[in-house]
Amino acid sequence: MPLGTAIHNIEITPGKGGQLVRAAGTVAKVIAKEGQLVTLRLPSGEIRLISQKCLATIGQIGNGQNVG
Repeated sequence: MPLGTAIHNIEITPGKGGQLVRAAGTVAKVIAKEGQLVTLRLPSGEIRLISQKCLATIGQIGNGQNVG
């Protein structure tokens, strides 16, 4: 994925299923790639490293008006 891509439903461990950024209207951004790791900025502002082998869905989750 190119840098700056908006993603959601992100796996923490490859093959375990999406565990991060699953609430309505949320999105994480790909901010860097280095070796086999990708750096993400989560909606909370946390910066997290995950494996490039982890799957994610491109785009923002819909129904953002429900975010309070």
